[in-house]
Amino acid sequence: MNIEQLISENKGTIIDVRTPEEFMSGNPVGSINIPLQEVVSRIDEVKSLPQPLILCCASGNRSGMVEQFLSQNGIECCNAGSWLDVNYYQSKNVK
Repeated sequence: MNIEQLISENKGTIIDVRTPEEFMSGNPVGSINIPLQEVVSRIDEVKSLPQPLILCCASGNRSGMVEQFLSQNGIECCNAGSWLDVNYYQSKNVK
């Protein structure tokens, strides 16, 4: 999965797994905040979102953990790393 291409083509759903406080300080345009600690309890909501899921956090560590969990549950997803990287990919496609 080419993450930059998915973002540039506006495919799937961007999920930011940082805390609500972190999310409020800045986040990718159109992203949904589902904190790492809520992913398991919100799995039905996660499954209902348009896939692939593009996961991000501050550094890529938390989104990597979520990617592993979701992949084991048959959900198409990828770890995009830092939300700042996602922002960068989005900004490259603003015309």
